[in-house]
Amino acid sequence: MYAVVEVGGHQYKVRENEVIYVNRLPDAEGTITLDKVLLVSDDKGKVKVGTPTVSGSKVTAKVADHLKADKVIIFKKKRRKGYQKKNGFRQSITRLEIQKIA
Repeated sequence: MYAVVEVGGHQYKVRENEVIYVNRLPDAEGTITLDKVLLVSDDKGKVKVGTPTVSGSKVTAKVADHLKADKVIIFKKKRRKGYQKKNGFRQSITRLEIQKIA
């Protein structure tokens, strides 16, 4: 059984007891409900596609942690001009543990 949910403008394919990393959900603590379910598949392979969401479906997830992703290096250079600039960035993310797809 799996579902496709929308969180923060991005779509994720989730299964029960799976861990996903999403953009930081600042006020999320404990257990949250993801209501924007775009697609649901059951154990027999039957797929229900929403227009745009599947009515009556929801995904329950537990907020496990707020953390930062790996560093992304931004390097800019203009050849023959002596210009180099190096910068780093770490995205703030939230780890969600999917508990139930209903």
